[in-house]
Amino acid sequence: MATLAEVARHAGVSASTVSYVLSGKRSISEGTRRRVERSIQELGYHPHAGARALASSRSNIIALMVPLRTDMYVPVMMEIAMAVATTARQHGHDVLLLTGEEGPTAVRRVAASGLADAMILMDVELEDERIPLLRAGKRPAVLVGLPADTAGLTCVDLDFVATGALCADHLADLGHRSVAVVGEAAAVYRRHTGFAERTLQGLRSRAAERGLRLIHRPCEGSYESTAGTLSRIFEERPDTTALVVQNESAIAPLLALLRQQGRAVPEDLSVVAVCPDQVATQAAPQLTSVAIPAQQMGRHAVELVIAKLNGSPTEEVRLLGPELTARASSGPAPSAG
Repeated sequence: MATLAEVARHAGVSASTVSYVLSGKRSISEGTRRRVERSIQELGYHPHAGARALASSRSNIIALMVPLRTDMYVPVMMEIAMAVATTARQHGHDVLLLTGEEGPTAVRRVAASGLADAMILMDVELEDERIPLLRAGKRPAVLVGLPADTAGLTCVDLDFVATGALCADHLADLGHRSVAVVGEAAAVYRRHTGFAERTLQGLRSRAAERGLRLIHRPCEGSYESTAGTLSRIFEERPDTTALVVQNESAIAPLLALLRQQGRAVPEDLSVVAVCPDQVATQAAPQLTSVAIPAQQMGRHAVELVIAKLNGSPTEEVRLLGPELTARASSGPAPSAG
C-alpha cells in the first residue's frame, strides 16, 4: 500500500501539496494537480479514511435508511440500495446501510454522530415521522418516495399517481368496465405508505373519468391470502373482467389460482401488474406491466445528495414517468370482443 510520502516523491512535490490536492483546501496549478493525480493512480494510493475525515470534516459516507419489513417486497428495495451503493462509489462515497425500523431515532443518531455526511431515506410514508427532523436539521437528505408535503425536501420517485392512471387507461381502452385492484398488505395502507396510496389515487381518479367500476382489496401475498382476496373480489363483483396487481408476492399464486379456476388470461380476465420487468416477463403468461425503475431511482437519489453536499441548493421533486409495456396478459374485455 503506497503512502502519501511515496506519492509526493513520485510526483516530485511536497507531502503538503499532495494533501492540498486531495482536500481541495488550496489552489494548486493544473499541471501540478494532474501530476499528483497521475502518481496517485499509478501507485494505487488510497487516503486513510479516518485521516481524510479529520482533514476535511467529512466522512465520505452516505447513510441509507432501508426499513426491511416483512410486508414489503425486499428485492425491489435491495435493487434500489445496490444502485445507491454503486453510484455512491463512483462519487467516492461509501454507504452505511440502516435496516431497522427505528424511524426518527435513526435520523437523530446519524445526525448526532457525524458518522455520515448525508442521508437517503426509503419507504416513505405520507406523514413520515422522520421528515420534521430532516427539515430542522442541517444534514443533506434525499427521500426515495414522496410524502404528502414535499415543501423544502428533495425527493425522487416513480410517478405512482400517473402509474395508476396509466393502468386504468390501458384497461378502459380495451373495453373493461369492472376492475379490481389486488393491493399490498393491509399494513402498508395502514402506514399510509406513499407509493401504494398514490397508485390508488391515480387509479381511482382515472377510473372515475373513464367510467370504470373499481374496487380495491389488500392482499398479504401468500397463496392462502391471495385465494381469499380473489374469492372476495368475485363474490362482490362477479362481472370483474380485469385485475390490477400491485403486490409482487401475490403474482405467482394469483396466476396459479386463476388457472385452477379455469379462468383464461386474458380471454376471461386481463391482468396488469405494477412490478419489476423481471417479474413480469418470468410470469406465464407474461404480464402487461408498469416497471419499477429501481436502478434509476437509486442513481438519481445519490446524484441529488452529492449535489447537496457540493453546495447546490437542491430542493426538488424528481418524478420518473411511468411506462406501460403491453404483453400477453391483457386483452379486450369479454363483453367487448
